[in-house]
Amino acid sequence: MSTPQPSAPAQQPSAPRPHRVLVIGSGFGGLFATKALSDPAVQVLMVARTGHHLFQPLLYQVATGILSEGVIAPPTRDVLASQDNVTVMLGDVKSIDIDERSVTAVTAGEDMVYDYDSLILAAGANQSWFGSPHFAEYAPGMKSIDDALELRGRIYGAFELAELAAAAGREDDVRRLLTFVVVGAGPTGVEMAGQLAELSKRTLRKEFRHIDPTQARIILVDAVDQVLAPFGDSLAAKTERSLTEIGIEVKLGRKVVDVDEGGVVLESTENGSQERIEAQTKVWAAGVQGNPLGRKVAEQAGAELDRSGRVKVLPDLTLPGHPEVFVVGDLAAVDGVPGVAQGAIQGGRHAADQILRRVRGEETGQEFQYFDKGSMATISRFRAVMKRGRIELTGYPAWVAWLAVHLFYIIGFKSQLATLMHWAVSFVGRDRSERTVTEQQVYARLALEYLGEDFRKQPKR
Repeated sequence: MSTPQPSAPAQQPSAPRPHRVLVIGSGFGGLFATKALSDPAVQVLMVARTGHHLFQPLLYQVATGILSEGVIAPPTRDVLASQDNVTVMLGDVKSIDIDERSVTAVTAGEDMVYDYDSLILAAGANQSWFGSPHFAEYAPGMKSIDDALELRGRIYGAFELAELAAAAGREDDVRRLLTFVVVGAGPTGVEMAGQLAELSKRTLRKEFRHIDPTQARIILVDAVDQVLAPFGDSLAAKTERSLTEIGIEVKLGRKVVDVDEGGVVLESTENGSQERIEAQTKVWAAGVQGNPLGRKVAEQAGAELDRSGRVKVLPDLTLPGHPEVFVVGDLAAVDGVPGVAQGAIQGGRHAADQILRRVRGEETGQEFQYFDKGSMATISRFRAVMKRGRIELTGYPAWVAWLAVHLFYIIGFKSQLATLMHWAVSFVGRDRSERTVTEQQVYARLALEYLGEDFRKQPKR
């Protein structure tokens, strides 16, 4: 009689592979899309150029010494640490092949290739100098922490150099160093100009012996004919009056046609006349240009770009013929959706919802519906404007609303608490705790390049 052979163990069905989602960018769109993809049925890989999430609307407060960079730029890994289905990788994405569903990123000089099932492109937008990129050397934008720290060095360095120039009797240099030009009368430009006025008239007014910081000249320039144009005629007019009341010169209908180390040249949009303003410190707060990755995927999918290089996506935020590729945030051109944080947040969440629907086998392709939560901008301490639908607020109520909304969207309780404390010090008092400028920033370079050997050879007085 034969011995019975043991039967082979039954093969267990293998678990289905998680749906792979690749998110490019750690801004509002990328971060909130990732947080919404917490379902274990998906595996999320975020690839970003920096290791932090940046709250761009408050960069001007880093530049003017109110907030530290860490408060508005928490580490992305820390934010997503509790989400086990997320991996974060540092990398500068150089190419995307939407047919092969692969992305190539450069990290420490090495090419890394990542495959995906769904892609969320949230690479954002860069500053635009309207075809004159060489302006950036003399008029930095405000799109990154590096930009803000560069500007902090230039702003505080200008006052220090003015003190030296005044002590040496160089009055022309003093006037140039104490003149600040902000290009762009949108929310960023208005807020920056307002804080420069606050800085010179409140924070620094008693700290120097040879110059009077309150005499600093703050100029806000734009080619359009009103400040905060999207806010409507009424709020635009009120904002311009408020800016004038706090000592800011508003020059509208003038476009910048040249920028150099010592100043800017403006041209009237009405009659073409030109004027030169001698100013050592210039801030560029006008214009954005979509990340070049947008053009690369648009060309492959046959999608169009708008004048700012943003991708014209389908109503569900996908590329034509590629329902697995979503473009969100500042890189997506969607009618009725402004380039603000809320647009990116809601777009990122919509993309995440569409991906989860697909994973669950549900119907997809729903149109992105943007809910407008309003627009707001601060002018100075206790002054702001706010517009939501037909509701318009100005002055102190709008300022309080601005504080509450921005505090809410800062990531992390510790950062919110730190921000609240810094605001109390700066707005109730007059101090600014984040005024440190290192030699790696621009102060030392400006001191050497602008004043040079000729200044150091001047006799002491």
